[in-house]
Amino acid sequence: MSLFNQSVNFYQFITEKLETLGTWLPQLFLRLILAWEFGEAGFEKLHGTNWFADINFPFPFSLLPPDISWHIATFFEIVGAFALAFGIATRFFSISLIILTIVAIAAVHWPEQWNTLSELLKGYRISDSEQDGFGNYKLPLLYIVMFIPLLLNGAGKLSVDHLIKRFIR
Repeated sequence: MSLFNQSVNFYQFITEKLETLGTWLPQLFLRLILAWEFGEAGFEKLHGTNWFADINFPFPFSLLPPDISWHIATFFEIVGAFALAFGIATRFFSISLIILTIVAIAAVHWPEQWNTLSELLKGYRISDSEQDGFGNYKLPLLYIVMFIPLLLNGAGKLSVDHLIKRFIR
C-alpha cells in the first residue's frame, strides 16, 4: 500500500471518528456555555433589584408592566438554563431565549441613535459603558448565533431530548 493510500485511509478514519463525536459534543458544549450565561443572568435578577422600570421596551413588550417582564425574564433565564444544561425542551428554550435576547438588544444594547452603517457597527463590541451611546450588542448577538444550531438540530445525543426521542421510537 502506498503512502498516499495510507494517508487517505488515516484521514478517513480520523474524519469518521470526528463525525461521531460531532453528534455528541458540540451541542453539549453550546448548551453548557449558554446555560451558564443565562443562568448567571437569571440568578442575578432573582437576587437583585428590578431595573426594568428604567428601560423602554419595544412593542409589544412595552405593554407588560416592568414587574411582570422582570419575572418572565428571570423565569426563562433560570429554568431555561437548567433545561439547556440537561437538554430538555431544547428547541423551545432556544427560541424563548432568542426572543428574550432580541428584546434585550432592542431595549438595552442597541445604539441610542445611528445614521450610518459605520455608526451602527460601533456598537458591535463588548463594553460595560453605555455612556457613549454606541451600544454593545456583540455578546447578545453571539448568543443568538450559538442558539441557532440548537434550534435547528436539537440538543444532540447527550441530552434528555435524545433519550425521549429514542424511547418514543
